[in-house]
Amino acid sequence: MTFTKQRFVSVALIVFLGFALLLTGCKQGQVSEKPPIHLNPNMDTQQKYMPQRASKFFADGMVNRMPVKGTVAVTEGFEDTRYYFGKDEAGKPVNQAPVPFTMERLTRGQQRFNIYCAPCHGLNGNAKGIVVDRGFLPPPTFHQDKVRQYPDGHIFDVITNGFKNMPSYKHQIPVADRWAIVGYVRALQRSQNATAADVPADTLKQLATKQPKKE
Repeated sequence: MTFTKQRFVSVALIVFLGFALLLTGCKQGQVSEKPPIHLNPNMDTQQKYMPQRASKFFADGMVNRMPVKGTVAVTEGFEDTRYYFGKDEAGKPVNQAPVPFTMERLTRGQQRFNIYCAPCHGLNGNAKGIVVDRGFLPPPTFHQDKVRQYPDGHIFDVITNGFKNMPSYKHQIPVADRWAIVGYVRALQRSQNATAADVPADTLKQLATKQPKKE
């Protein structure tokens, strides 16, 4: 008898809970006079200005403000495709960099090259970097004819977007530094493939006088 009463109570409780849940479900989607519960109200009401609203902070009472002098929108400032993308108006890599390779820029390029490029390409661009010694697939040497004939814009694009096993460095290296690296790569290529015609006459004469005499 005791077991039967306990079972009845359990069944009645289950039915009551089910009926309560059913009523609760019917309330969803209906208009309620009670305000909604905001567990985290600052997500709904943020302390910010919306466009065209009045302001009590600024003297003119306007929310809309003029941009700070020199501000450039995200979608603006990239019209110079040669500088920002290394390509001409037709989308082809530019043969010559749009910036002069001054000594200051080459020095900056050497610094950035030694940080980002030398681990794979080697300090002189011979593709014998330290990670290659540890089993990484070697990149092409800068001193082969194919690479020496690459347009400046192609080298810039490879630094920007990567190529084959090389990842993109556009987030690590700003545009100005990418061009500086391009200039330093050209300097490395010139240093490893120079001829007597590349040396100024007075310097060539000085070098000739310093050559050891043949016995």
